[in-house]
Amino acid sequence: MLLATCWILISWLIGAFPTGVVIGTLYADVDITAQGSGNIGATNMNRVLGRSFGLVTLVLDLLKGFVPVLLAGLAWPDGPLGYAGLVGIAAFAGHCWSPLLDLRGGKGVATSAGVMLALAPLPTTLAAAVWVGVVLATHKSSLGALVTVALLPILTLWLHPGTTWVALILGAGIVLRHRDNLARLRAGMEH
Repeated sequence: MLLATCWILISWLIGAFPTGVVIGTLYADVDITAQGSGNIGATNMNRVLGRSFGLVTLVLDLLKGFVPVLLAGLAWPDGPLGYAGLVGIAAFAGHCWSPLLDLRGGKGVATSAGVMLALAPLPTTLAAAVWVGVVLATHKSSLGALVTVALLPILTLWLHPGTTWVALILGAGIVLRHRDNLARLRAGMEH
């Protein structure tokens, strides 16, 4: 049980790794927190440094959620009900409120996608397809994220009910992290 508890802490630390900051600093000599929106995630990396930087950040942030949850399920297949979900929530919290960035961080979309992909692949894949459609239609990543956050709990309830609670918690966290985007969307000023 001690090792399982430690894995939750390790997952939080994995999530806390500031992918965009490290990539921007090492490969472009850019402090991403001082550029564009100041966010450390894939959308800002794409806007500031280009598509390849955004894609690498997206994949690595997704893996910060996916790998800890996958390993938790493999290491403790008979663990307490919801254990893998707690591991995923810890990785998400680390990403959004990183101790390495004075409790600042990303918006959590990619890391949450990784968590949910490990827990409920089919609903997450369907939600990701909707995200892509919304982003292609509107050119607003934040709107795509918010639509997906509303849709994913419904899809998990239908296709993978044991993970709905995780989708709801992650969704609430994403909405919280997108407060400024919501205000800009209402005002018609979102990038």
